[in-house]
Amino acid sequence: MSTLKERLRTDLTTAIKARDDIRSSTLRMVLTAVTNAEVAGKTAKELTDDEVLTVLSSEAKKRREAAVAFEEGGRPEQAAKERAETAVLQDYLPEQLGPEEIAAVVAAAVEKLGAAGSGPKAMGQVMGIVTPQVKGRADGAAVAAEVRRQLG
Repeated sequence: MSTLKERLRTDLTTAIKARDDIRSSTLRMVLTAVTNAEVAGKTAKELTDDEVLTVLSSEAKKRREAAVAFEEGGRPEQAAKERAETAVLQDYLPEQLGPEEIAAVVAAAVEKLGAAGSGPKAMGQVMGIVTPQVKGRADGAAVAAEVRRQLG
């Protein structure tokens, strides 16, 4: 079993014993998503830590988007709940890259390809280099926006 998945299970038990409702419900939701990912496809398999991180990133993104949607819909209490769940998920994700760090990674990829000023047609190539470097540490939309900005 992956160590991250084991940590999630252990922390769930601790949260239940501490009667921490937000943390326990969030960890239950994540473990369910991990289980669903394990049984998806033709054969069931045990997820690696990297695959569990991908599931965690996806769930955190869903929570961020839901919080924005609830805010815009005039439901601040539901938005606050989604933000609290996002905070719990952030404990398990690697440290997120800041805008300057994303810009530096993108600049290095653009320079490596010699794609400066080549416009949107080089976006796929640049994203192909950048994505593995920032996986789980940066929001894909923020990375894509920076690539677009640097490519002109």
